[in-house]
Amino acid sequence: MGAGLRLGPLLRYVEWPDGAGAADGKPYAPTATVWIEADRPRTAEVRCADGAGGRARTFRVAGHHYALVPVTGLTPGTTTAYEVLLDGHRVWPLPGSPLPPSTLSVPGTPGADAGPGIAHQPLRVTFGSCRWAATGAAGRRPAGPDALGALAARLAADPAADRPDVLLLLGDQVYADRPSESTRRWLAARRDLTEPPGAQVADYEEYTRLYQESWLDPQVRWLLSTVPSMMIFDDHDVIDDWNTSASWLSEMRRTPWWRERLTSGLMAYWVHQHLGNLSPAELAADRLYAQVCAAGDGTAALRRFAEEADVDPARIRWSYRRDLGRTRVVMVDTRAGRVLDEQKRAILGEEDARWVREQVLSGREDRDHVLVGSALPWLLPPLVHDAERWNAALCRGERGERWARVGESARRHSDLEHWAAFPASFAWLTRLLEDAALGPGAPATVAVLSGDVHHAYVAEPYPRAGDGGRVLQLTCSPVHQRIPYALRLGFRFGWSRAGRRLGRALARHGRVGGAGAGWARTGGPWFGNQLMTLTLHGRTARLRLEHARRDGGLTTVHERTLVDERPGERGASHRIHGR
Repeated sequence: MGAGLRLGPLLRYVEWPDGAGAADGKPYAPTATVWIEADRPRTAEVRCADGAGGRARTFRVAGHHYALVPVTGLTPGTTTAYEVLLDGHRVWPLPGSPLPPSTLSVPGTPGADAGPGIAHQPLRVTFGSCRWAATGAAGRRPAGPDALGALAARLAADPAADRPDVLLLLGDQVYADRPSESTRRWLAARRDLTEPPGAQVADYEEYTRLYQESWLDPQVRWLLSTVPSMMIFDDHDVIDDWNTSASWLSEMRRTPWWRERLTSGLMAYWVHQHLGNLSPAELAADRLYAQVCAAGDGTAALRRFAEEADVDPARIRWSYRRDLGRTRVVMVDTRAGRVLDEQKRAILGEEDARWVREQVLSGREDRDHVLVGSALPWLLPPLVHDAERWNAALCRGERGERWARVGESARRHSDLEHWAAFPASFAWLTRLLEDAALGPGAPATVAVLSGDVHHAYVAEPYPRAGDGGRVLQLTCSPVHQRIPYALRLGFRFGWSRAGRRLGRALARHGRVGGAGAGWARTGGPWFGNQLMTLTLHGRTARLRLEHARRDGGLTTVHERTLVDERPGERGASHRIHGR
């Protein structure tokens, strides 16, 4: 690594022009943020080849020094190389690196003659989840080829290749409960692994090791320095089955190590992932960020915040919104804010649910596409969906106390904790997506982008009468993780007719009734280490799924047009291809 640069740079936020038109008449003056970790207190500077740039003083958390550098003076419609300096000395690009210079691309503005819904350039959103960073002997990856590394290799080899405008990393960026063999050896040299929590991370310092392992891979490090990223956590960022039920949480809180584990996990997420999700304006208004930056050492303030977030999850909103031209992205926290009372189970608390609904629906007539980022899929294989509804009914006592105990055991052992396991939340999200897609002025697509379930597929609700946009569930995982053969068989069965029949039988036993209008799988299932890319151009939408190959490349295994709505056809029936 460069002298003084411990981790990064990560290009995080890049501003897009307001696709709805600037209501205040202000010109588009794009900004960006670049995240770094330094070795000691320093002044971090980003210097672009075209004269744009910015600087920030590092802040300290638990002996580590970080900076989120705001970059201003950027020219719309340009790509510029940039370098990182610490105390005036260049530390990035690394000396002798064979990789291309890191660049910062800023979208242009639509021409004066561009009418509503006509984009000046396509928006490419690449997404996936579940990236285990482990490597084995001689650098071999025990979970096969890394799809993120393969994407980096392709872009580095061909700078003219189409590259994502943003990476959506939808959970399990690190595996706190399943460290690599290398990290386990590091942990063993630090403490006694026979004491709980054993060979899992225990505190903030150990979390920093996970991020270093995940983000210091040379090709992935370069990729994250040149493609903006948006992130949200899932369970393995803290622990498997995080917040799966009230009894699970009660048991964890009785252990001597859980409080430190969760506190450290939330602190590490805030520093490494959450801050970069925010715009410079949002950062300027964030009181905790100001407090941490102003303090000589922000550890105590951040620790208090994380401890309070554990006691009262409503104190912090991890969900956030970004507008990328005429596309809105709403990233939803499906883990930390759950309501776990068996009689009132909900993925989101009331305040968070109101906020998400407002972000999805407000100004939808000015959006060509609305994307909801949810680590957990909304539409699952029918058998899994019905099994989760059945399980939720058992756990809330529909079949008595004995069945409730059986249900809790099944919930934990089978990961029955998606939207379907929170029936009221599933119904709420379904209504929200229908409302967003309803009517002649609706977005062309309303899509839920998800990961978690270690396969990829496209699912859609059965069509409803009337004008409106197309509602989709697009699921892609893992980026890099083991996929046992039994799991593949199970998911294939879950989509089958026999699986549907078994699911209906479980639903009858749980006395939960029908699942509603239902949905169909219109693509997949696909298995492998993979990434999906959604290309949005005006009101058209095209999907591509790519698998990582053992030679380090990517192979397109599926590509199709989801919506082909020509200019002037707003609200008309969409041309749909590739079913």
